[in-house]
This record gives sequence, C-alpha cells and structure tokens, in this order.
Amino acid sequence: MSEAGSRTDVRVRGVAAGGSGVADLEDGRVVFVPRTAPGDHARIRLTKARPRWALGVLEELIEPSADRVEPGCPYYAVCGGCQLLHLPYEHQVEWKGRFIEDGLTRIGRVTDLPSVEVVPAEAATRYRSRVSFTLRRLRSGRVVAGFHGLDRPGHVVDIEGGCLLPEPAIVEAWVSLRGAWGPGARLLPTGARLRLVLRAAADGVELTVLGGAPGWNPSELLTGASGISAVWHAPKDGRVSLLAGAESPGGGLSFEQVNRGMAAQLRSHVLACVGAPTEAGNRLVDAYCGAGEFGRAAAEAGWEVLGIEIDAEAVRRAEAGAPIGYSVERAPVEERLAEPWSADVLVLNPPREGVAAEALEHVLRVLPGRIVYVSCDPATLGRDVRKLGSHYEVDGVRGFDLFPQTSHVETVLTLRRRGGDA
Repeated sequence: MSEAGSRTDVRVRGVAAGGSGVADLEDGRVVFVPRTAPGDHARIRLTKARPRWALGVLEELIEPSADRVEPGCPYYAVCGGCQLLHLPYEHQVEWKGRFIEDGLTRIGRVTDLPSVEVVPAEAATRYRSRVSFTLRRLRSGRVVAGFHGLDRPGHVVDIEGGCLLPEPAIVEAWVSLRGAWGPGARLLPTGARLRLVLRAAADGVELTVLGGAPGWNPSELLTGASGISAVWHAPKDGRVSLLAGAESPGGGLSFEQVNRGMAAQLRSHVLACVGAPTEAGNRLVDAYCGAGEFGRAAAEAGWEVLGIEIDAEAVRRAEAGAPIGYSVERAPVEERLAEPWSADVLVLNPPREGVAAEALEHVLRVLPGRIVYVSCDPATLGRDVRKLGSHYEVDGVRGFDLFPQTSHVETVLTLRRRGGDA
C-alpha cells in the first residue's frame, strides 16, 4: 500500500466536490489531487494516506488532458482561493451540476431526482463585489497580505493586483491601499494579523478592518488611498463601527451575496418557487433570513412573512422600511421554531453547515406544505433532505454558479409534502 511521501502515476477520471481531481491508486484506493483535470496523466506525491482514500499533490503532468486551459492567474499554483481555474468554464458548470446530483442522490438518497440545471454566471471573472484579504506582520518587519495558501491554511500568499475574481474597482482600491499603508502597514491598526474586507458600494469601495487595537484613526491612510469611500473597524473582541465616510446598505459585516448579477437571478428564482399566496393570510416563514431579501419581496407579493435571524445587524437591515405583512425576530432558528409557528411555505437559507438538527425536528413536527431550501453546500443539503425525506419529496432543483473558478455552487431545492397539494 502506497504511503504518504511516495510517488506514483495516475490517470485522473473526475472532479470531487471540493475541486480536486479524482484518480485511483493501484491498490484500489481513491486519491484526490488539486489542480488536476479529468484525462490528465499525472505524476503525484501522496501527502496523506488512509485505508480507503489518499490525498496527493501534482508534481508533473506527463500527458495533460485536452480539457485543461491555462489558468491565467500568477498565483494559482500556490493560492487556495480558486479550485477550478484550470478547467474550461463550461466544464466547471457541468461538474457543479454533478456535485449537486451527488449530494442529493448519494447523501440525500433521493431516487427520483429531476434533471439538475446549473445557471452559468454572467461573468466568469471580475465578478466579486466583496473580497476578504488576510494581512500578517512578520517578525522580519515584512508585511504579506492576500489569500490563504493551497493546502497551507496558515500561510498567506501575498496578492498584489493579479487576482482575476474581484470587480475592477476593488482591484484598484486594493492596489492603492497596499501602496498607502506604509512600512509595516503602520497606518493600519496594530496587531500581528488583520482581516481586510473590501466591498464595492455605490460611491466607491468600503474597507472593513477586523482585528487590531481599538482607537485607530484611518484619516492618514485615506489621504494616500484612493477609491476608499468608507472605513469600518471591528477591533479584537470589539464591535464593528463606522470610522469614516457615510453608512450605506450592506456596509460593515452584513452578509450579502458577492456576485451581484447572479444574486438577482437567484432571488427571482426563489420567489418563483415560493409563488403567489392563494388567499389572504397565507403564511411564509423565512428561516436564516439575513437582511430579509427573500421575505421582504414575498411580503410585497402578499404573503404574511416571519423572518428569523440571529445576527443583530442583519435584523436591523431587515426591519428598516419593511413592507406591510413582514416581521422579523432575532433568535437562533432552532429556538424560535421550538415555539408555536405555522407556515404554508418555509424558506430555509442556512449557512454552509446546513440546518440545525433541532430545527429540522421542529419542521417535521409542523410539516409546512412546501419548503424552498437555498443551499451553498450540496453535502449538507443532501444530509438535510435525507432527514426530511420521510415526509417530503423533491419537486424541483436548480443550481446557480455564483462563484466561477471555485468549487462552490448555490442550489435552490423545492420540497413538497407527501400527500399534500402544495
């Protein structure tokens, strides 16, 4: 049996949900190798060996697959930000459909899954309106700022301006910011590690700095950094606050989809799956509602909507100017669903770890007629659908590629209660 450190030649046959190529070792184990494509004949080195699987790194392409393209990114060999940049975009979309199918059939045990369509992105690069960089001050006095390394999460790859994913305004602001923060990044808050979040806003690019000491004044930094319209700071163990510029919707740490064009398509599809209320008083519960993007639109269409969200800033945004028929409660979803509630339609939009197990138990107690589940992880989606499968059947599924060049895919799944007329 090949052990960690050994080298072997493999023929790659597929792509795993995390973006790594999949091949078979001579002893029958499957091996996952980042930066390989189906059809590659590759020499690899094993980095981890387990009884049924192994991990490897690419050392040499003996015979490259015809299904490879030049990544076009100077950091791709070492940066962990993208996983699929070496595949043609149309193939990326095809594999993401397979990720969804695999999650629902293998993990979710769905036997009658409809055909999975993945809506391709409007732009395969320059689409991210929000980017998070890690900054480290090294003992030598040098500063590195960028993304975590490929298979080296503790290492930061220094990113200047060559990343292909951010919108152009963010690239320009990042280059300007790097040139303005001074030796040792002295014009940023003190601290060995900071997180710098750049977000495209209506009048420029907002900067949110996470970590470092409180009491930071960004005025000197802004003198040399062009394109920065507002600055927020959340010191270590402190709350985020606006230090410069005017507050705008989505500022600070509020969650929002980073692909603005595709987010609009996703929202339209979710609302189509929700449909129109059939009579006055039809009730919709929007769990993990964030800033109320789905629920507010449903209320405008005539639904009586209850949103549930734990994040205080998101709740504040959801409540601001809310339409008639819309209310939101700040609470953990599993705790609020333990209290009395009813719904004709339940919208679930959980984080990557999926719906809390206790919340699913409460859903199975109430059994709303229809569930619209918005997922960013096919594996946890499959896990949750399996738990719901005794009472619900899949009524429709569609993927949306909000994150080209990465292995991530957004899925909208509609579940209908068995024996119901929803």
